[in-house]
Amino acid sequence: MKTPHSAPLGALSLRLKLIPLVVCNAFAVPLLSAAEQTLGEVEVRSGASGSFTSPSVQVGTFRDQAPVDVPMTNNVVTRETLDAQGQRTLFGALRNTAGVTRSQLSGSTYDNIAIRGILVENRGNYRLNGSLPIINLIDIPLENKDRVEVLKGASSMYYGFVPPSGIVNLVTKRPAAEPLTSVATSINQHGAADVHLDLSRRYGEQSQLGIRVNVATGKEAIGIDRYSGDRQLVSAAFDLKASTNLSFKLDLEHYRKEVSEQAAIALPAALGGRITLPGVPNNKINLAGEWQKYTADATNLLFRTDYLINEDWSALFEIGRAEANRDRRYSNFRNYNLATGAGQLEIWFQDGQKFTNQNWRSELNGRVRVLGAVHELTFGVTGNEREQDSRNSDILSVAQNIYNPVEIVQRNRSNGSQANPSSIRDQGVYLQDRILLGEQWQVLVGIRESNYRSKTRATLYSAKETGLNGALIFKPSAATSIYASYLEGLEETGQAPANRANAGEILAPSVNKQYELGVKAMLARNTLVQAALFRIERPFTTVNAANVFSIGGEAEYTGLELAASGEITPNLGVVASAVLMNPEIVKTTNAAELGKAPENTAKRTASLFAEYRIPGLAGLSVNGGWFYTGERAVNNANQAYIPGYSTFSLGARYFTRIAGKKTTWQVNVDNVADKDYWSSAGNGLLGVGTPRTVRLGMRVEL
Repeated sequence: MKTPHSAPLGALSLRLKLIPLVVCNAFAVPLLSAAEQTLGEVEVRSGASGSFTSPSVQVGTFRDQAPVDVPMTNNVVTRETLDAQGQRTLFGALRNTAGVTRSQLSGSTYDNIAIRGILVENRGNYRLNGSLPIINLIDIPLENKDRVEVLKGASSMYYGFVPPSGIVNLVTKRPAAEPLTSVATSINQHGAADVHLDLSRRYGEQSQLGIRVNVATGKEAIGIDRYSGDRQLVSAAFDLKASTNLSFKLDLEHYRKEVSEQAAIALPAALGGRITLPGVPNNKINLAGEWQKYTADATNLLFRTDYLINEDWSALFEIGRAEANRDRRYSNFRNYNLATGAGQLEIWFQDGQKFTNQNWRSELNGRVRVLGAVHELTFGVTGNEREQDSRNSDILSVAQNIYNPVEIVQRNRSNGSQANPSSIRDQGVYLQDRILLGEQWQVLVGIRESNYRSKTRATLYSAKETGLNGALIFKPSAATSIYASYLEGLEETGQAPANRANAGEILAPSVNKQYELGVKAMLARNTLVQAALFRIERPFTTVNAANVFSIGGEAEYTGLELAASGEITPNLGVVASAVLMNPEIVKTTNAAELGKAPENTAKRTASLFAEYRIPGLAGLSVNGGWFYTGERAVNNANQAYIPGYSTFSLGARYFTRIAGKKTTWQVNVDNVADKDYWSSAGNGLLGVGTPRTVRLGMRVEL
């Protein structure tokens, strides 16, 4: 049975596969002659040209600021890091950032992520180029991204009603200064294969118009049973310098993915206040049928214009739209016998789901001098409207066994889906003042007034909230800062999941608070080191005896975060991070939860990745990574824990020239030990980690 999106997406798939040929022709890329296709003389070069750290961030009110001037914990996963690790997924990128864990799902379709134990909301916390809220309900491709940034903690000053987990910002590749034509391909041992084309050109007497196009297509295989699928991407980034004072940027991306969705595993019932978990299944297990497809597509459009009024004042305007559609055959395994493994696989048929975000922002930035102090002012107004039709679904239950899985015969839904629309409007006015008191002291003060309304069939909620932010920064040198900050955040408390009695209900928003004390330094060899003590206070949700999802109390997250990224020596690059945290539920309507840790929150997480460019072997580098997540409670009552785990990665890159063309050969191995482990918990569900994956890749600059 084809889902409603299947026909147009199939046609799109065919068109996308033809795009590389069309684009090459449009950009007048010459085809290689037979002689040029031979290997010819091999010329080596020294190695990677990028860096594991970034000189600036592009998120929130801190756009284009140096990291040491940002009084919050921020991490940047650069293009060089992504390339060295051969990463294609969002979680694969963010595993380099301590405190990041999977939540609820295993990641076979998209990455559901928590930071410091707090869920990263899929429609508000993911941003494109620091602005547009894109919809993380389909794997966000990284081929057209220059880097992935994480601004941890409360970010409502700039982004309105969002949880204090942090903002994940995806920065697109811009048109390069020089012409670029790059073709990359990769395969893995499970049968996946892909190809990626990256083209960049500039036009005009002064190269004032720049265009960058990225196209990717491939077959998906991740090593689990009964899994197949494919994905495509096409994107374009345009830069236009209309005059000395006026410039424009336009980003457009469309991507789709159709894959089998791995079944989640529900928690067993508690006995005597404790839950006994099943043994960790083999990491290749999939209790769902291959026919249970997750079919989704997304389109993001963002336009920005900047105008330089004079040397001290500038203005920007941005407007964008994000849309995602999906059909889903989601399933979870429940009501099973721990001894025999026999249970029920619940299959949910969810067709025609649609999600849209429309966002705009107008901002005035300037500098004034008052009584000897310089004030860097940001005044902005912004609006965001989100609509969704999540669609009520059929539910079908069939027999399955966790120890001896059987093939699930394809089933069809019994009737049409029922519309379940909801909408959110979030508008705000904000003012931030960075006060420069000489060369060493800075004071940041900000205020935002937000107007919020959420509407469903059953509820209508509106509120006006005012949030305050403040920070004090001391800079003993230009490359070092010591800061203390206080932020008030406004957040949507959440939407009741599909497996709760009040499924789809949007809860009233709430206020959170964050305190942070930190130090940052950019060391001599372009290495950023950070240390911060933080404390987050926020309302949290719980599930009562009637299976109703609601606000249940307050949780506190207190911890220490450490991070370092950059080049330690000319031949050694490192990305390292760690979080030590004490999460605790301090207020609750459920006595069994008081004093416990919020579900799926690890007290300790850490990561270390290093690449070494071998002296004397020009062009060759080797790398390795260690990624650790501590134990996590499966629910707020802490009735069971999934164990902590470590995974390891290994890789190598070889940079050379073949027939005069820059060529990179690469191999990466993830989960080297092929470890079986629980990768996620939360919302009454468990997810299983992915198998060992060996990926071979090659990139050629034509």
